[in-house]
Amino acid sequence: MTDAVTRLSFDVDPAPAGGQDASGLRRMAAETSLGRRGEARTTGTPRRGPFRPEVWLNARERHASRLAAHYFRAFDVLTVTAVTLLCAWATTPGPLLHADAAQLAPFGLGALTVLGLMRSLGRYRFARGQKTSLHLASVAGVVAAGAGAAMASGWALQGADAQWSAWLVWSGLVLVSLYALHMGWSDMVGRWRASGALTPNIVLVGATRRAEALIRDALKRRDLNVLGIFDDRLARSPGAVEGVPVLGTADDLLTHRMTPYVDRVVLAIDPRAETRVRELTARLRTLPNEVTLLVEPNGEAETRSALDRLAAAPLADVQGPVDRDRRAFNKRLQDMVIGLIALVLLAPVMALIALVIRIDSPGPIFFRQRRHGFNHEEIVVWKFRSMKQEAADATASRQVTHDDDRVTRVGRFIRKTSLDELPQLLNVITGEMSLVGPRPHAIGMKTGHVESARLVAEYAHRHRIKPGMTGWAAVNGSRGPLHTAQDVRTRVRLDIEYVERQSLWMDLWIMAITVPVLLGDRAAVR
Repeated sequence: MTDAVTRLSFDVDPAPAGGQDASGLRRMAAETSLGRRGEARTTGTPRRGPFRPEVWLNARERHASRLAAHYFRAFDVLTVTAVTLLCAWATTPGPLLHADAAQLAPFGLGALTVLGLMRSLGRYRFARGQKTSLHLASVAGVVAAGAGAAMASGWALQGADAQWSAWLVWSGLVLVSLYALHMGWSDMVGRWRASGALTPNIVLVGATRRAEALIRDALKRRDLNVLGIFDDRLARSPGAVEGVPVLGTADDLLTHRMTPYVDRVVLAIDPRAETRVRELTARLRTLPNEVTLLVEPNGEAETRSALDRLAAAPLADVQGPVDRDRRAFNKRLQDMVIGLIALVLLAPVMALIALVIRIDSPGPIFFRQRRHGFNHEEIVVWKFRSMKQEAADATASRQVTHDDDRVTRVGRFIRKTSLDELPQLLNVITGEMSLVGPRPHAIGMKTGHVESARLVAEYAHRHRIKPGMTGWAAVNGSRGPLHTAQDVRTRVRLDIEYVERQSLWMDLWIMAITVPVLLGDRAAVR
């Protein structure tokens, strides 16, 4: 059985459904020890191996761990740069700015060699099964190459005045520093693997012999979590396959509470059954997860290669052109730096708003609402309370209108100026939201009498990236309540446009124009 070369690309997400945290999913997993109608299972092996809900982490948490390679490299760059500047300063009689280029060049060339080789040789990927001793040995080899470059360039530039001892001290300090850092990185990655943070989670569609073979191989390898199986032919499917429970039909998967934990959906059905493949893929269009078709393997090597591709969860690659992981790392760094600065600067304003809300009307200062985040994950979004306590609408079943009698006097002002959104800086710092992205909609939000997510087929494209405090839609006129199907289509079109075009500079531009755009728009209901 092998991972098909043809990848079925789907970028949409199911209509909002009830969410569940990890502890709730563990309880659900325990309940699957019983049959679908409560009877004790008599088939299938005890649940173990790939079906391990005690180590489940949602996709956002695992994705954050994968981005650690970029943080590792950033620390290495800062450390090597600091050591290089220190050694160059110690060997220069005057200020560094006035130093002779021949004295500084060897240190600079050595540092660039070390950092370049660390990146190009993939020293930040920490492959599964790699021994720490071998990793540290490769780091030592890289530092030795850097030292050689420094000495060769120093001898060429300085001749008899070459500062051999200074370059040896530099290389020793760099080696000790990188050893300390990479021992820490290796230990951290090992703990992440043990916790499941780097183990891909998949679900299978089809309780077939292909599914059985995949699960059996996954049990041997222990590098893949199979969370469950879904099969439309439920009446004739077993209660479990190799200890992995059969949880329902393909339609059940679309709204299942397990979705935020899934990295990939694998179709374990015969690809020659073209009609069934087409039907299933058409229905699975509404999932945010990658979909892969399994085909019959041609030998053990091909089977092993397929499982390697399914289980491949290295840390993010720091090489080559900007990719999705690099872009996500840059975005997270931007959120942390700007978000923390904004939180500190706006703390007095937030304290004043909290005081005024307390004086204006009875009830809590904050309003918390469950909304959909990245990959259909449920998050709790914080806002300043702008409505009367007794009129709070956690599901947004009735959207706000002009002169809405539920809105307080203070609430009318903070909604119009979007000051009620400031507590979402806490969601940004914790990583549940971003400063810029599609606005998070309430779970079950309705437009008229219809759930908004059901009005546009591409609605869930917007869940392919973290929700934001502001976004491309917000600065292009689509903000506030959605009262018609056309409003929903416009919002989704702009959100998808942002997801496809997102970049650091686009985010900075959106943040720069957000305040003037919001203050200049007096017609929008907020």
